Amino acid sequence: MKEKILGLPIELYQNRRLILSLAKNDFKTKYAGSYLGIVWAFIQPVVTIMVYWFVFTIGLKAGDMEDYPFVLYLISGIVPWFFFQDSLNGGTNALLEYNYLVKKVVFKISILPIVKVISALLVHVFFVAFALVVCAANGYAPTIHTIQIFYYSGCTFLFSLALVYATSAIVVFFRDLTQIINIFLQVGIWMTPIMWDLSRMSGHPFLSKLFKLNPVYYIVSGYRDSILGRTWLTAHWKWGLYFWIVTILLFALGSVIFKRLKPHFADVL
Repeated sequence: MKEKILGLPIELYQNRRLILSLAKNDFKTKYAGSYLGIVWAFIQPVVTIMVYWFVFTIGLKAGDMEDYPFVLYLISGIVPWFFFQDSLNGGTNALLEYNYLVKKVVFKISILPIVKVISALLVHVFFVAFALVVCAANGYAPTIHTIQIFYYSGCTFLFSLALVYATSAIVVFFRDLTQIINIFLQVGIWMTPIMWDLSRMSGHPFLSKLFKLNPVYYIVSGYRDSILGRTWLTAHWKWGLYFWIVTILLFALGSVIFKRLKPHFADVL
């Protein structure tokens, strides 16, 4: 059991150069052949943000959230969600997409899920910059607290990676998992919450704590604290401890599942 859990991180470290090379190639080839190329990686999320902003601000006339303009509250929360969403979708389908590599005896297939997560990280860097520019233009310029985004990006990266090692292995044998994850993501963006203020549920303390048990909530609120709230991560150290316990347990579980199913991948694919 210990070998199955620790063996995966060791493999990833030993193949770090190959991982980075494949991640760059994956990022470039994803949009190869289209006229705008990698620009498409940024257009869809930006359009999504604009639609949400128009619907809530113009259509539903949503007011400020926690004393912040709604558009800034939305952007600072949805940027890490896009990263998580792209990582989970891409990582889950990594073995299916690169099935020709899975069948190669000498290839370390354990690096494929992390390749997808790093590819999503490259897009995420652009959106963090986009969020900082928009917030600065609206009076929330970067401060010393903004540096915490590196920490919360790392949280998103490792939490996504912990999930995709389990999902990428399971989806090889249970293809319906892809559709289940899509439904989960559609519901998750509303349950995190990203487009509404959790403080409005102060009259329902049990439900409020239940929403906070979602590890992605810790990440989303952390981004807001870093960009808008000027709050140090130590202010929520208990939720941080909870987040890391959950992430480590999920990574350990994902490693065991991946290692146990790995010998059968080539037969199914």
